[in-house]
Amino acid sequence: MLVDLMGNSKYATDFSRIARRIGDKKLTSKCQWEDYDFIIIGGGTAGCVLASRLTEDSSLRVLVLEAGGSGKSLIFTRIPSAFSLLFHTKHIYELYTEKQQSSHNRSVYWPRGKMLGGCSSVNAQMAQYGAPGDFDEWAKITGDDSWAWANFQRYFRKIENYVPNPQYPGIDASAKGSGGPIKIGYFSQLQPQCQDFITSCTNVDIPFNPDFNTSHGTRGVSRVRLCSQLSRVINKIYADDSWKQINDNAERVTSETGYFTKEVLARSNLVVAIHAHVTKILFDSEAEGGPRAIGVEFAKSKDGPRYQAYARKEILQLSGVGDSSHLREVKIDVLHDLPSVGSRLVDHPVVDIALKDKGTTPKHLRPHSLLEAFQFLGSGITYLSKRRGPMSTNVAEAAAFVRSDDPKLFPLDEYPEKIVDTTYLSEPEDLKKLVRGLRMILKISKAEPLASRVDHTNKDPLLDHDLFQKSDEGLGEIIKGRLNTLYHPAGTCRMAPPQDGGVVDSQLRVYGLQGLRVCDASVFPIIVSGHTASVLLTSVAQFFLMKDWQAGSVFAIAEKLSDMVKAQYGAVKA
Repeated sequence: MLVDLMGNSKYATDFSRIARRIGDKKLTSKCQWEDYDFIIIGGGTAGCVLASRLTEDSSLRVLVLEAGGSGKSLIFTRIPSAFSLLFHTKHIYELYTEKQQSSHNRSVYWPRGKMLGGCSSVNAQMAQYGAPGDFDEWAKITGDDSWAWANFQRYFRKIENYVPNPQYPGIDASAKGSGGPIKIGYFSQLQPQCQDFITSCTNVDIPFNPDFNTSHGTRGVSRVRLCSQLSRVINKIYADDSWKQINDNAERVTSETGYFTKEVLARSNLVVAIHAHVTKILFDSEAEGGPRAIGVEFAKSKDGPRYQAYARKEILQLSGVGDSSHLREVKIDVLHDLPSVGSRLVDHPVVDIALKDKGTTPKHLRPHSLLEAFQFLGSGITYLSKRRGPMSTNVAEAAAFVRSDDPKLFPLDEYPEKIVDTTYLSEPEDLKKLVRGLRMILKISKAEPLASRVDHTNKDPLLDHDLFQKSDEGLGEIIKGRLNTLYHPAGTCRMAPPQDGGVVDSQLRVYGLQGLRVCDASVFPIIVSGHTASVLLTSVAQFFLMKDWQAGSVFAIAEKLSDMVKAQYGAVKA
């Protein structure tokens, strides 16, 4: 059965119509949709992109299996500032790290989106893609120049439908995409604190960068553009000739809302199954040339009936692919020994500090008192009626990118120790970098005009005005106690040569297996200096593995992979 959600989205919930039920003796012939060209495991950031693009070729039949439901029906996925209100609900995978010895033995919360759109439904919508050098390094590691910035940047343009704003003349609109499914621009009201942050950064020698997403790179400070779902954008000239941008939605865009439009879901060659939990990938271990992925097994619940479809997700190890010693430890039969699966994990760490603002702030968006509850209600009414106000913010409107070895920002007489790149916080160099970052934040807070806004005389022990007096060792202990994730884990199925810890090749094919590719942030050779969702990938071949932790890059990789797949398979079937 195909069901309508909110009148415009068609999803499959009766699995007997799309796959074969295991043990069903009454079934004498194949169901209509038992065989597919591609099965995409996970309808997350990358999965929706890939399914939408592949089914542009009517000869390719695609099945998407998503463990969650639709995000369109959840109001907190649509309100830009409300994404974290979905944490600790059934719409999120409640993951925690092992206790981190280098961070006061704490477990860190790692929420993952469990719905169509995946983590693009619960992120901060920041359209900031990374430094060109990141992608040039990808090309160097993989030996494939198609991943270099000069060649790969066109996929960022492909996802974009850039909305110019005359208040930001430093952006070259001609270098942006104009026909993509994702509206990119400055859609929310810039909070005055964020504008002061930008100015204060320039006053401590951090240069202003009008556009993070160019070949000039990310260094500097700027306002961050957002991804927004706008069905119509109106430019209105007011009596005072000031320009305002008004939209009739002011909602976040996700890969589901951007790529699974009513027209896409109406395609006869696309089936999107929700609440479909994949239990394993089916392999033909006797195939010529090595084991070949030929299908998947999935179910609606742990104890429910199993279904099989023929023609994949982050269940590599449950399918017997991974480090053989670890698989045997957890009593999983080894199909293919690939030791690098699950290793090389990297992430963007974050350390928050809290300072007292003398004026009004939107902190009532997380109400902690009756007054703030009323303020929250008022902001909700403003958002729902006018699509403006604090709820239209993504809570991360400006950013600064600096290097911890920049001698202008970190003079040698103040920071004499050299820093080299390492991997873990337990390494002294990592901690020193974060200490430098923390000192830079404190320095910015004392630069005008931010200094006049912040009450540096406040002695509240819950705030951090005393950090100015702490030594590097004291700040290090603060960092260890507060270190958290920015929700950008990547690299566990690295795109690299096998001898360099690689799991997939430059076309995202799993080494040693046929018909199986991985498509998500886990394939990043190195993490990008930006928001990973913009880069997320999608895999192709018979099956796709999706993890959508870093949307911008993820969108772009999925676009690239869909082009590769259609070039390989679409022309053959045409």
